[in-house]
Amino acid sequence: MNIIIMLLLISFLILIHEIGHFMSARALGIKVDKFGFGLPFGPTLFKGKIGDTEILVHALLLGGYVAFPDDDTESKEEKNPDDLFKNKPIWKRTIVVSAGVIANVICAFLIVVFTAAVWHKLPSGKYNIIVDKITAPQNASVHYSGLKNGDKIYKINGSEIFQPFQINKFAQESKTKDGLISYEIYNDRLKALQKNNPEIKDIYKPLEKNTKLNLVPLKDEKEVTLSKAALLGMEKIKLDPIKLNKKQIELRDKIQGQKTYSADGETSLCDVAKALSDTRKPMHFVVIRNGKEVELKPIYSDEKGIIGIQQKMEEVLLKANTPVEILQSSIAYTYRITDFTILGLEKLFTGQIPVKELHGIVAITKVGGDMIEQTGLFNGFLLTAIISINLAIMNLLPIPALDGGHLLFLLIEKIKGKPLDEEVVAKVSNFFFLFLIILMLLIVFNDIFALITKKI
Repeated sequence: MNIIIMLLLISFLILIHEIGHFMSARALGIKVDKFGFGLPFGPTLFKGKIGDTEILVHALLLGGYVAFPDDDTESKEEKNPDDLFKNKPIWKRTIVVSAGVIANVICAFLIVVFTAAVWHKLPSGKYNIIVDKITAPQNASVHYSGLKNGDKIYKINGSEIFQPFQINKFAQESKTKDGLISYEIYNDRLKALQKNNPEIKDIYKPLEKNTKLNLVPLKDEKEVTLSKAALLGMEKIKLDPIKLNKKQIELRDKIQGQKTYSADGETSLCDVAKALSDTRKPMHFVVIRNGKEVELKPIYSDEKGIIGIQQKMEEVLLKANTPVEILQSSIAYTYRITDFTILGLEKLFTGQIPVKELHGIVAITKVGGDMIEQTGLFNGFLLTAIISINLAIMNLLPIPALDGGHLLFLLIEKIKGKPLDEEVVAKVSNFFFLFLIILMLLIVFNDIFALITKKI
């Protein structure tokens, strides 16, 4: 039942999109031949007329379209030039093309407002993360950092923390002795070794056996910084470029903390520099204690990426008890999901999010159905609002066959000062339509694979 509810909600969004095109076209005096709900494949469930527009409901409900007389080039029926989409001014055509996106944005906002008005709250996407207990061994750095039970974790390395997994992400990326080092610390340790051992000229040549090498004190590696996208799991985290080999790791574990090293005849000064560079990365915590920000001494995670903190979470909710609060909370929520959607698309097109992680209608329906079952209908409504914003933004992409592609053609027409060749536009649009169909099939495959492997 929950999956059926989710499918109906998604179908409703598509219908809203097409109603936006239809209503704007009729308002601007453009004739609409057909208004189709669903994709025109398979049987037609309903066929009727409203005025001079044919209304069709297809069996495959996940889709929709608005057809103008211009679209039917093979029709011999006489067409009124004043009714044709292509004969209208560019500004009118721009409104009609944009109207579906605008309808989805308005719909999303109204869903959020309705949810806020009835539920009297909205998720902010943020949590207060409170230190419940320190579980690390007594010699761990967290015990000497000044962290106390009841502290609210506010920032790590300058980044605001608003989800529990972000603390774990910092801890994992700041592992002690992770086998990866930067050029910066490697060059620093190499120069320090050269200064302490001026007689060694060739840094790449293996040192003669039993050569006594004066070592240098260990130094912390640079702290990890994570972008907003990385903190949200939308970006691959760039790892340090130098990876220690097995021999260098064994050397690291042998000489760190020592003052001298007796060469084995196979190790170069570079190897020693790398072994001394792989140490630990500090995490600079700022906590809220008694309403004030408190900066702690550095905390280090262990070799497994564990700090040793037991946390408790408090979800931060946007209040929506009065009309003003309802409006403010709804604007804040809609802005946040729009911002995240745009950020996700940016990371997708820059390759930060792999294509194999793309999901579509099957996954959305499954996740939405589960969400309704586990957390209630209101969260299902909010997911519908998120999908509506996604639908609007995706349709704005400048890809022929999408609304954004049509807007691009209109912009080119405006710049050129004359209409584009209809045959060329049709060929380009058909090519990209085929591309989108292939992409849709790929996404469906991803969804089914994720379902089979129980990843969703």
